[in-house]
Amino acid sequence: MHRFAPKAEDHPALHVAIVMDGNGRWATGRGLPRTLGHRKGIDAVQRTIDAAIALDVGYLTLFGFSTENWRRPILEVGELMKLLRFFLRGELKALHRKGVRLRFIGDRARLAPDIVDLLVESETLTEGNTQLNLTVALSYGGRQEITEAARRVARDVAAGTLAPEAIDEALFAGRLFTADLPDPDLLIRTSGEQRISNFLLWQAAYAELVFVDTLWPDFGHAELEAALTEFRSRERRYGAVGGQ
Repeated sequence: MHRFAPKAEDHPALHVAIVMDGNGRWATGRGLPRTLGHRKGIDAVQRTIDAAIALDVGYLTLFGFSTENWRRPILEVGELMKLLRFFLRGELKALHRKGVRLRFIGDRARLAPDIVDLLVESETLTEGNTQLNLTVALSYGGRQEITEAARRVARDVAAGTLAPEAIDEALFAGRLFTADLPDPDLLIRTSGEQRISNFLLWQAAYAELVFVDTLWPDFGHAELEAALTEFRSRERRYGAVGGQ
């Protein structure tokens, strides 16, 4: 079976990925500092997690901080890292009680050691939970992920442990950060922008895309439900002819 078109029984739980965009514009439009927009964005994360559980979403992947975001002003990056610490320290036990399993994907080498420790603690504490699989992409870029996977494959070929003829899509996907996750069914971007911005480039090959005008700090249950309704109205053909 083609990895991009899994049978329903293989991955019955819906996987929703979200590019959380618009924090800065939300704040600027109200004459507030951009940092306040990011703080309000944390509230939206909490609402969306609760909404995903209520709407029976099995997997939720959030684009929290990209490799390109490191180029933002130092003070803004510092505020984002502070909010990450606040979220993990303040919400970890609540997420655990709700049955949320936490994973983090991206380049941890660029993150502060105490943040890496928090990521490991969060993953370890919640690894047995099954209510919602929550993945947060931090210091993440889709091209970076694919490049690193290619390096891993190349090292194995050079070492003689992998024959070039054995390389296929499934093997390559197994070298990605998301090796143990199903591909996203639905990718949502907030704020009205219509691009995926280097997010899950390999995995989103056959995802349905929904772009919403709502800025991320205003996103919640109603917006997620509307996106799911739009998703369910579409026919997913995976390259086949409709009706087959």
